[in-house]
Order: sequence, then structure tokens, then C-alpha cells
Amino acid sequence: MAKALNAGLRQCLADDPKTVIMGEDVGRLGGVFRITDGLQREFGADRVIDTPLAEASIIGAAVGLAMRGYRPICEIQFDGFVYPGFDQLVSQVAKMHNRTAGAVRLPITVRIPFGGGIGAVEHHSESPEAYFAHTAGLKVVACGNPSDAYWMIQQAVACDDPVIFLEPKRRYWAKAEIAAAPDPLHQARVVRPGRDATIVAYGPMVATALDAADAAETDARDLEVIDLRSISPLDTDTVVASARRTGRVVIAHEASVSFGVGAELAARVQQRAFYHLEAPILRVGAPDTPYPCSRLEEEWLPSVDRILDAVDRIMEF
Repeated sequence: MAKALNAGLRQCLADDPKTVIMGEDVGRLGGVFRITDGLQREFGADRVIDTPLAEASIIGAAVGLAMRGYRPICEIQFDGFVYPGFDQLVSQVAKMHNRTAGAVRLPITVRIPFGGGIGAVEHHSESPEAYFAHTAGLKVVACGNPSDAYWMIQQAVACDDPVIFLEPKRRYWAKAEIAAAPDPLHQARVVRPGRDATIVAYGPMVATALDAADAAETDARDLEVIDLRSISPLDTDTVVASARRTGRVVIAHEASVSFGVGAELAARVQQRAFYHLEAPILRVGAPDTPYPCSRLEEEWLPSVDRILDAVDRIMEF
């Protein structure tokens, strides 16, 4: 996935001379995860820009660049570092198009490595997607495999609206072939067809959901897995169609369960598929606590066993 993102960003820079990448250590170092490795050497320091450690300044500078016709790609080094730039994102980036009655667009892409599973220290394993999805004017997407990483980053940068682009950091080393063509940016995908129940996930949890579906085969259970891909806007149609087929739904994400993406999706599905559901929609996520120290994170993160436990519960109905 890391190489796919690198290739996608390289294509963005090659396609449009007004595209720039900016962030902490994205140039000479190539980023802490080496996602931008080699891009400054190829395109120059005026297009792949090492910034100070100041997220508010990174986002603020991107607003000015976008208003002057550029397409800035901002890298937030770790998910927990985005909060100093949060005011710029929700007060300026998200609102400028509406505030100017459509006269000004801000085609800004904000890349955020998110989620846990890498044994990191405090502030390096957050899941902030619900904050941004709640903010009108921002689009929020999460890639779950290398192919989507390659295509979705290009689609996000080409979008005239601001996009929060979430990258599951513990899947940076995942391997897969790149598809010949992309799916629409905001369309969910059925990655594993099934008939008994539906598991919905995004970002780092897609691989976990697929592992759970594989494990469920030992109990003769055929689970369908959906990769949401887009969090805002949500492709509710794909999930509702699956819910109507299987009659049972489990939604899994790394973020805490309360007030999360799963709650919004569950509400939408029950409104549109209520008479097809055979059991309550269950959510599997993290406890309502701050992210723990690295030695405890595997107990904190949703696992295959926790997803299968939820499946067992809905199959009892």
C-alpha cells in the first residue's frame, strides 16, 4: 500500500503542475512512512515542500494556495497531530465554498495515517474520522487495500472539494495487485459475497473482517463483507441492498463505538431495511477510553474473535 500511494502521488504531480505536496519531513526524508519517498528529488523542493512542525500553518497555507489555483496535498504525519489544524479544517476549509456562494473552491487533500496496530506511543494511534464526517463541507474516504490506495488518492486530489484521505497505517505493508481501473470514489464495494450475515468495515478493519469471514466458514457460516471506502458521503444503498439479502448486519471500526460512523450507518440501514432485518444491527469497535499503551492495544482493538462473537449473537435470532 505504501508503494501504491507513492505511485499515485507521483502520478498526481506529473498530471498537474499546480499540484503540490506539503508536510513535515515529506521532502528529503520521504515521510515518516516513506510514502513520499523520492518525490522531492523528482519534482523539486518547490512542489514537495518540507514544512515546520505546525499543522495549523500547513492547513492555513493550503487554503491560500488553493484560493490561488493550486491543488495542495497536505500530509499530517500522524492522526493525533491533526488537532492543531482542526480549527482551520472545520472553520475555513469546510466552509469556504458555501460561505462564498460557490465562488471559491478549495481542492485540498489532507492525508492522515490513522488507526492503531503498530505499537506506537501516545497520540500516534487515533481514529478521528467521526469528527470530520460530522462536518458539512468535508469529504472523508479511507482506503483499505493497495489498489484503492493508488486510485483513490488520485481521485481525491482531482476532486474540487476538500477531502480527508485516511490511510490505515498498519496496512501500509499489505500487498495486492492494482486494478486496471478505479471504482467511483464514494462507492462501497462488496469484497466478499455471502448469504448469512453482512459485515461492514472500512480502512484497517476490512482485512480483519475478511479474516473473520474466512474463520466463520468452519461453522458453515457464509458472511458477506463490504468495504465502505467512503465515510462521507456514505454509500448507504450498497449496505441496504446487502442487509435486505442477508437480514443481519455487523458494523466494525477501530474508533470507539459511541457516536461513531457505525451508529450513523446503523440508523440509516434500519430506516430503509427494517422489515428485512432478522436481528438488531450490532457494532464492534473500541471501548470508550483513550488509546492504551502499545502492550495493551491488541486487547483494545476490534479483533476477529469480537466480530465473530457479534455474528454469533445475531445468528441466535
